[in-house]
Amino acid sequence: MSERLRIALTKGRLQDKSVELFESMGLDCSPVRDPGRRLIHALPNYPLDVVLAKAPDVITYVEHGVCDLGVVGKDTILEKGGAFYEVLDLGFGRCRFALAVKRDSDFYGTYKTRRVASKYPGVTRAFFEGKGMDVDIIKIEGSVELAPILDLADGIVDIVETGATLRENGLEPIEDVAQVSARLIVNTASMKLYKNEIADFLTRMERRLGGEA
Repeated sequence: MSERLRIALTKGRLQDKSVELFESMGLDCSPVRDPGRRLIHALPNYPLDVVLAKAPDVITYVEHGVCDLGVVGKDTILEKGGAFYEVLDLGFGRCRFALAVKRDSDFYGTYKTRRVASKYPGVTRAFFEGKGMDVDIIKIEGSVELAPILDLADGIVDIVETGATLRENGLEPIEDVAQVSARLIVNTASMKLYKNEIADFLTRMERRLGGEA
């Protein structure tokens, strides 16, 4: 392989799971596990450089071609969009977008325009447009569960894992919006320019995801 690829990983839990996957593929990820103050981490035994970034920036870096590949959650892909190839569902970071409301409230039983709070207005808008429903969407940056508690909104669209936070705040999910997990994305130009290099990386990854040694 002649070219070094560059991959952007989403910081946090997806980063940890990605590194575990890479190591199971035989990649030495010691530079990523002990990053120091370096911003780009070159793997010593495979032509791959790793950049750690916030989820929206992973998409930005891949879309603009400064990174050839990226690992990012489907939630960010649905909200931010972009021009790239989504090539693999990596299977970790699983959760879901759900519509949640106050317990015993009748969200769909009213003809008034409902207000829905979310950190993900794009996902929320697409969901209700698909239903042909007109809703007022309120963007919330913090704890979105507060919106229905304070009567700011009739419901929320948020990421749900166990549902414990909803239950503790008197809310319940009433409908799934979308399933979420970590995805591998590839820059459109890189897919052509570094076809062989990317194919090798994908083959190694698919073997591990399929349980092969």
